[in-house]
Amino acid sequence: MAQLPLQTIKATAPIRICDNGGWTDTWFAEYGTVFNIAVSPLVHVTIHCYPRAEKPHPVTINAQNYNDQYAPKLIRSNWEKHPLIEATLVHMGIPDDLAIDVHIVSEAPAGASTGTSAALTIALLAGLAELNGQSLDGYALASAAHHIETVLLKQQSGIQDQLCAAFGGINLIEMDAYPHAKVTSVQVSDSITNELEQRLLLIYLGQPHSSSAIHEKVIGELEDLGRSAKQLVPLRETAVQAADALNAGNFDALGQSMITNHEAQRGLNAALISPEADQIVACAKQFGAVGWKVNGAGGNGGSITLLCSNNDTQKENLIQAIEALNPTFRHLPIQLQSQGVTVSIK
Repeated sequence: MAQLPLQTIKATAPIRICDNGGWTDTWFAEYGTVFNIAVSPLVHVTIHCYPRAEKPHPVTINAQNYNDQYAPKLIRSNWEKHPLIEATLVHMGIPDDLAIDVHIVSEAPAGASTGTSAALTIALLAGLAELNGQSLDGYALASAAHHIETVLLKQQSGIQDQLCAAFGGINLIEMDAYPHAKVTSVQVSDSITNELEQRLLLIYLGQPHSSSAIHEKVIGELEDLGRSAKQLVPLRETAVQAADALNAGNFDALGQSMITNHEAQRGLNAALISPEADQIVACAKQFGAVGWKVNGAGGNGGSITLLCSNNDTQKENLIQAIEALNPTFRHLPIQLQSQGVTVSIK
């Protein structure tokens, strides 16, 4: 008979799309503004808790997307299979009298450039905080998640993904001095929200996003130019343009802000907009789309957000046309998520 847990903690966090102003939420930009939208698919974390004496290992990780189940040693800087999960467990710790089974599953494919890693970290942090009797608000969760990626794992990371996963909703994130930022929720009417959800389309480009040498080259150039790099100016501006457009219910203006951002990313380095993204944009134009933007930093793989016309038939025809272009292209159904990370206990 299966052993019943003492308690089960469940946490979920949303991913993000349409991140106008991305690249300006980084250490080398120093200050910036990002607009983004929290959506499902969600990342789900389940923590089953048992008496420590009844389990052979203090922690078992079940990374369901990778079909991995293992008991990590959790030695700092000596990561085994999934550094982000292991580093988060090391950062938070678990009570000495407990053993935990951690189950993690993402409904979005790995490497979709939609902040899935940050959503995973935020959900796991929130679940472990509950386990440890800690109270962490959205800013504290985002700060801890960013610390884990940049300090413990020594990775490049902006701040927007963590904040979106923590707060949810439609956000304008203003970073006055890296990494300090203020999150302002973009509040719009139900009719605008419903139309936005109906018109947004998320397309997976067929392969995981790769943080390649292209990104390192762009970072090196921007680092040399400093906070006044002219390439960052239009990126910062498109975030405010997107928020203003949505507040006004002006979807054509929202779409134009996305296009401006998309092309500004190309201006950082032409390789940040892949041939596959260009192929999808060309198709989207034929079916009346008014906006498009590669998600995240851009480059090979990942995903692209499209803002379709206000015509359901055109949208469905566009999905069919895109998936006919390449068998690896995939429509990922989304729903707007007004909530950020959530935690429940059973």
